[in-house]
Order: sequence, then structure tokens, then C-alpha cells
Amino acid sequence: MTDRPVNLSMSGPPETVLDPEPAAAIEALREAQASTQPIMAIGAVCTEYPRCIAAWAALGDVAEIPALRYAAYRTGYHRGLDRLRANGWRGSGFVRWRSETNRGFLRSVSGLQTIAAMIGELDEDERCSLFLRQLDPDWPPPNS
Repeated sequence: MTDRPVNLSMSGPPETVLDPEPAAAIEALREAQASTQPIMAIGAVCTEYPRCIAAWAALGDVAEIPALRYAAYRTGYHRGLDRLRANGWRGSGFVRWRSETNRGFLRSVSGLQTIAAMIGELDEDERCSLFLRQLDPDWPPPNS
């Protein structure tokens, strides 16, 4: 069993840090992002590593059709919730940007918020905006 970092403190809600993505998935994603056809290459990474949240966020970043961006970010969001729960998160508490392993999930939620606003899904936009600030009170991160 691996250590699951859920930090409990008397000063606030617990903080959950996701476990790292598999090294092979991250390397495949780096190569895919440098590809001359990143949509296809990143899509292949999502197929090979369907639990890799960073890959779903990256696919949302490069897809050109709003519905495909929405689908990729939503998949990253749901895969992220699964991984958060597996790492001790119980529906509340911090999931901060400063922990690099949380960034794929937070990018998915942020991307979902942006695309939801773009396509007029205003309830989703508002929910994601609130959720991001609940997960990380310092949201948005610098240089985001």
C-alpha cells in the first residue's frame, strides 16, 4: 500500500495531494505534445493511459472543436475525482495548485469552466469556478 498524503491540521480543511502520474505516461505525453500532430498523438496517450489526468487536460488544450474540448476536460475532471477519492479525499478539503501532481485535475476543472462559459453552459461555468476556489483558495495560480 502506498502512502496517501492527506494532511490534517487544526488550521483548516485537510489537503489532498494526488499520487504522481506514471512516468511512462508523462514521457509519452511530452513526446505527443511535441508532435507535428498533437491532437492525434495526445489522443493516443489518452487511449493508452486512460487514467492519466494530465493527458486529458492536454487533449482539451489542443482540441479545436468546443464539444471535443468539453469532453476531454470533463473526462479529466471525472478521472481526477476518482483519483482524489483513491487518495483520501472525501468531497471537501484543499487540492492545491502548488502540488504539481494536482495540476492535471485542476487544469481539467479550469478548462471545463472556460469551455462551459464559451458554449453557454453557465451553470457549469459557475459550479467549476466555485469548486476551483474551494479546492484552492489561492486560485487562479500565478501565470495561469
